[in-house]
Amino acid sequence: MNAPSTGRTIELRAGSLSLAQLRRIHAAPTRLVLDGADYARIEASCALVERIVSRGDAVYGINTGFGLLAQTRIPPDQLQLLQRNLLMSHAAGIGGYLPDAIVRLVMVLKINALARGHSGISRQLVDALIALVAHEVYPLIPAQGSVGASGDLAPLAHMSLALLGHGDVRVGGRIVPATEGLRHAGLEPVCLRAKEGLALINGTQVSTALALSGLFGLEDLFAAAIVAGAMSVDAFKGSDAPFDPRIHAARGQPGQIVVAREYLRLMAGSAIRASHIDCTRVQDPYSFRCQPQVMGACLDLIGNTAATLAIEANAVTDNPLLFTDSGESLSGGNFHAEPVAFAADTMALAIAEIGSLSERRIAVLVDPKMSGLPPFLVENSGLNSGFMIAQVTAAALVAENKSIATPCSIDSIPTSANQEDHVSMATHGARRLSRMLDNAAAVIGVELLAAAQGIDFHRPARSSRPLEEMHEELRARVPFYSADRYLSADMQTAQAWVRSGRFVDLLDGILPSGTHP
Repeated sequence: MNAPSTGRTIELRAGSLSLAQLRRIHAAPTRLVLDGADYARIEASCALVERIVSRGDAVYGINTGFGLLAQTRIPPDQLQLLQRNLLMSHAAGIGGYLPDAIVRLVMVLKINALARGHSGISRQLVDALIALVAHEVYPLIPAQGSVGASGDLAPLAHMSLALLGHGDVRVGGRIVPATEGLRHAGLEPVCLRAKEGLALINGTQVSTALALSGLFGLEDLFAAAIVAGAMSVDAFKGSDAPFDPRIHAARGQPGQIVVAREYLRLMAGSAIRASHIDCTRVQDPYSFRCQPQVMGACLDLIGNTAATLAIEANAVTDNPLLFTDSGESLSGGNFHAEPVAFAADTMALAIAEIGSLSERRIAVLVDPKMSGLPPFLVENSGLNSGFMIAQVTAAALVAENKSIATPCSIDSIPTSANQEDHVSMATHGARRLSRMLDNAAAVIGVELLAAAQGIDFHRPARSSRPLEEMHEELRARVPFYSADRYLSADMQTAQAWVRSGRFVDLLDGILPSGTHP
């Protein structure tokens, strides 16, 4: 057995994971230590399953078939085979593999749910999952194949088969057979007991992990967009009057009030602003003037989404559920991921709008009639095209995001011979967020480049201290655009900077999951 990961240790109390902890788990390898009270619940739930089996009671998922086959009774001597067959048949995913960060989060969410003590699994099974996480052994999970109801069956089956020694895993970036991954973690292939296979594959952990990843990326994007928007106001020599707190207090929208305060704080002390305090421009375009209204609404959506996902991350979402206080097994539908689907669709709207607003500011900055800056933000224009096509690329990405943002939750295709006749589509609804975030991050990256270019044209006047720090960081990565050069590399550098999470720390603690790890 190899030594466990040197990642952070989280003392897990089942059902109490915070968004800040989840963000850290997503960002880096993690070791989990489970609370003694959680083990007591796990063992009590496992004992209840054993009593049900010994009594011979017919209980769904324990000694019956699944879905439409729930009326089929399974003999006691075939219960272990039933659970194995369940995983083998349900591992029907396809497509590219989920990233290790997502798989790690999926596994931790599954451990958290199982440790609530309603699933009937053994302590040994939970400890095996904890060992895989600690040793950074990540099962290969195909991204496609879940409709977000009856649990994320296919992807969770792929995760679970690794415990049996089937399939492949990734260890240190290298793909190896699951048996080798188990040895790396000091484990032997497990033999599933009654209900354990169903408990492993039933649940919303994959869709929730994807949505959480989207939330953390959205927070990073939001913070970068606030900074880019503030820099653009200075590059445009725009007014700071629209950010006056009295305007926003008169409306009362909480996100709008908070965001307006952030803009004012970021721009305070700008000599560029002071240089045009008496300008004759009456009003700035909406993309500058209405930033608190649009970004504030996005912040409110982020907060609502974060609350939903924090609950779901700590939820018990398999079926049936065991209640040891009454000795009952109850069938329900907690596996239906509708809350996650709505959260993902909401985030998609926010991502699309953040990018759309940013693109409009880019369009203003490159237009000399509106900005007063050199055409396309480059000297000797005509010979040089400057940011002309960078704005076109931003427009293309915004248009792409608009089409991707169409809600997934309004779709449903019945499955399992119409037994599962309404599904959430949460899983691909959440999975699409990564592509949208990459698109929007590229747009924000172009705006940062354009705004920095505009600020450079106002020298020797300087912006505020925090914006000058950001300008200096950008210039350390991308030099001033003095003449046409290969611009795509600059844009990719700026996009990666936006996605890095660097900008979250510049905001005054207004995001739900806190600062970047």
